[in-house]
Order: sequence, then structure tokens, then C-alpha cells
Amino acid sequence: MVDQKTIKPTSNLNFSLMKRATMAAFLPNYHVRSVSLPTRSHPSTVKVEEQLNKFKACEGEDSSSSQAEKICRGLTGLVELYSSIEDLLNLPLTQQALAHQQKEKWVNELVDGSVRYLDLCSETRDTVLLMKESVSELQSAIRRGKGGEFKIEGDVAGYNSCRKKTKKESAKSISTLRQMENRLGASLVLDLDQHLSAVVRVLREASLIINSIFQQLLLFLSSPVMKPKPTKWPLVSKLVKKGVVMCEDQGKKMNELERVELALSNLLVQNPGKDSEAEKIQSTQNRLEDLEKSIEGIENGLGCLFRRLIQTRVSLLNILSH
Repeated sequence: MVDQKTIKPTSNLNFSLMKRATMAAFLPNYHVRSVSLPTRSHPSTVKVEEQLNKFKACEGEDSSSSQAEKICRGLTGLVELYSSIEDLLNLPLTQQALAHQQKEKWVNELVDGSVRYLDLCSETRDTVLLMKESVSELQSAIRRGKGGEFKIEGDVAGYNSCRKKTKKESAKSISTLRQMENRLGASLVLDLDQHLSAVVRVLREASLIINSIFQQLLLFLSSPVMKPKPTKWPLVSKLVKKGVVMCEDQGKKMNELERVELALSNLLVQNPGKDSEAEKIQSTQNRLEDLEKSIEGIENGLGCLFRRLIQTRVSLLNILSH
């Protein structure tokens, strides 16, 4: 038997960086197929089918939700999906079938994929925690500056440095995910019995879904980072004044990170009006609080998913160890 405590994420995977400029919609580059399993499928298999089809139903729905909210819902859905997969893997029928196929290449691919997603989940959670700490430090700096001389250029520079590091790490992970996605997309003809064929199919569908949601999360973390230039503040002031009006009209299309970037850009613009500065400080605090809540939601979702992925990997290894 495999003890959960003995499983540790493997070292970071090194892949060449692939750039893609546009943000994909929910479940980018992959549309969940409606899974139609045999009418006599086991109830646990049907339950997984229902979970998979829920993701298809979610595509394009609730466009008023923020990007972070959609990501959180996706992570929650993944936890529920892998909980159902756990029930499927615990079936004696599934265990016997997989045990007899353990030397097949596709079985090794399933096991390898389980540890790679476990690693990516752990690495992404570390990145999110780094962002959370940076946001908290910036909030503290703004609170300290209220009522006195307000100079936070250094603190904003520290926040931007964290954002750039986050963006770099996210780009590497996205490259890894896209390579995994290409391998998963390759169709294989398997000579399997009805039940095992259904199990393999839903496991691959689940892998494509987790891949897509992780890409969406990492693209969110890769939102553009502002580059303030104090020597050109008069020009920035004019641009921000125009940008504020434009972005307020398009506010619902901006994600939480982009709204913070806009608020910080506005805050760094010199303005003699004290009331105006107080309003900018409050606006920045509000945006940072929104971002903090979003990051906490994502952090919690990743934590729950990480524990569920460990359970799934343990189940697979236990089945194949017999």
C-alpha cells in the first residue's frame, strides 16, 4: 500500500517557453464533450459522466462573474469531479481491470499525468501564496502612509517585482500544460472491455478539463504588469485621466489584477488636490481588498484540489502495486 505522506511533488519540469497573447474563455482551447456511456454503466461511472457534463453546461454561462470567480468555481468543480473519480477507482471491477493492464503504455501515461498535475498544483499554489503575501505588504504600506507623507513608490516597485516573477513562472507552467494537452489530445485505439474503456475515457476527459482550468488560472496570474516612470508623471497623468474613464466603462471586462494595476497607476500620479489623493488611496485599498479575497478563494480551491489529487494518485498506485 502507498502512504499519502510518502508522496511528494517531483522537481520542476523544464520545458521550452511557448508564448500565447490572448486570454482564452472558460476552459480555453478545449470544449468538453458530452460523455455518453453505455446504458448499463455502473452508478459511479454515471456520476463521473454527470460531473463532466456539468463543465460543458458551465461554458458561456454567467458572463457577469469576474474571472477569479469563474476560476474558483472551476476549482470547486474539479474537487467534486475527482471525488467521483475516486469512487470509480475504488470499484473492485475497476481495480481488477486496471491491475491486469498495468504494463500497458496508456496506464503509465495515466500515472505520469497524475504526478505532473500534482506538481503543477503545488507549484501554482506556491505562486498564489507569494502573490498573497505581496498584496498584504502593499496594503500595509498604504495604511501606514495615510495621515502622513505618502510615498509608496518603493512598495509598488516591490509588488511589481513579485508580479513579474509570478508572470515568468506562470508562463513556464503554461508551456508545460500545453505540451501535456497536446499529448492528451492524441487519440488512441484501445482494445478494452466496456467498463475499462469508459473509465479510461472519463480519466482522459478529466485530465483535459484540469489542464484547461489551470491554464485559465495561470493566464490570470500573467496579467500585464505596469511600468511606472516617475520622470514622465505629467504624461502618465494625462493618460490615466483618459484611461480611468475608458476603463470605468469597461470595468466588468477587467480582472482583479488589472483593476489593481489601474488603481496603482492612478495613485502614483502627482496631484495637488488632497481630496483627490484621499479618494485614490481609498480606491486602491478597495481594489487590493477585492484582489486579496480572490486570491484567498483561489488558494483555498488549490489546497482542496491538491489533497484530492493526492488521493487519486494513491488509489492508482495502490491498484497497480498488486
